[in-house]
Amino acid sequence: MVNTFQPRLVTFLSQNSRWLAAGGLLTFLSSFGQTSFISIFAAQIQSDFNLTHGNWGAIYSVGTAASAAVMIWAGSLTDHWRARSLGIMVLTLLAASCLAMAINPLAGLLPFVIFALRLTGQGMCSQIAVVSMARWFVATRGKALAIATLGFSIGEAVLPITFVALLTIIPWRSLWIVAAVIAIFSIPILLKLLRTERTPQSMASDNQHSGMLGQHWDRKSTLFHPLFWLVVPAILGISAFNTAFFFHQVYFAEVKGWSHLAIVSLFPVYTVVGIIAMFISGMALDRFGTSRLMPIYQLPMIFAFLIFAKSTSLFQLSVGFVFLAISSGANSTIPTAFWAEFFGTRYIGSIKAMATAVMVLGSAIGPGLTGLLIDFKIDITMQYIGVAVYFIIASLLVTVGIHHSKKDLPNFL
Repeated sequence: MVNTFQPRLVTFLSQNSRWLAAGGLLTFLSSFGQTSFISIFAAQIQSDFNLTHGNWGAIYSVGTAASAAVMIWAGSLTDHWRARSLGIMVLTLLAASCLAMAINPLAGLLPFVIFALRLTGQGMCSQIAVVSMARWFVATRGKALAIATLGFSIGEAVLPITFVALLTIIPWRSLWIVAAVIAIFSIPILLKLLRTERTPQSMASDNQHSGMLGQHWDRKSTLFHPLFWLVVPAILGISAFNTAFFFHQVYFAEVKGWSHLAIVSLFPVYTVVGIIAMFISGMALDRFGTSRLMPIYQLPMIFAFLIFAKSTSLFQLSVGFVFLAISSGANSTIPTAFWAEFFGTRYIGSIKAMATAVMVLGSAIGPGLTGLLIDFKIDITMQYIGVAVYFIIASLLVTVGIHHSKKDLPNFL
């Protein structure tokens, strides 16, 4: 089995390396709009603008929620625009957003800066990458998503620890200029990778895959199907509380009595396990489909947040990171494949845009809610016990939805 798998993987990579690398580049660059990156500047931003945890959480939530609303429209552009053209525009705007953070003098402008970073980084860079993989690949969709989304993990591993170290010698605003330069210099690389890009229209006859009842579900029909709403709490939750954990990492370190750098030093554990989880989930998707994986892939989040709440050592915290990474890694592949499998690929950009909006909304709710509770003196470790209960309920809702809907799949036996 190994002897046949390795040549197959090498062939797959060699035949599709250009498009997979483009997806990986975009997911990596999305880091500049991800909470894991923005949050490392939390102390400096709060100090410079005289903000409490609640103030900063509220600003972050407002900007993120606004980006979620716009994402419903912006994300659907992937159904009509080439990834190359849309990618150039998004990366240009991402660079401008990073520059805005570097030069912004007013606290009142922070919601707009956060809005721009979240929309262009977390939202659109991710959207272009994963929608392209879901549309361009069918039988190997899970594998393609796992490889392309490696950029998320690499960004989470490399950028926070690098920029935290640089913060000791370089002003925080100057580091945002560095981020802007990286985004700009990535544009010609993307152009080269996608010089013979596949497009939604040119690939339509070969790569379209119908969903439930043999139909291609559009945005409106998807919204009226109960499965969408039963899955929403799971999609919202993993974004909300994963974001909340990383957003309040500095405060969490203070509560536990650890240094911020000590926590950041464990990010590679999270990254390595996340990468392994991405590849395993990608291969499992191609073998088993999403109906078996969607109800269970968030269960490790329960253990992660219970461990975060009760941990008294960095070793225990690293175990929590392992469980968090399992679900986070699987989350990079399974939900996108789920939308394609159950609702079809013709309108996957519009459908994934709604899902991304839910995800971004979750990343707005998480920091805002936890920051508010912190200001009300509700210990963050107690909050994390409540988060564990949330994921139990969310997983049960997904199980109910999948159970009642999988019989409508074209290949259901």
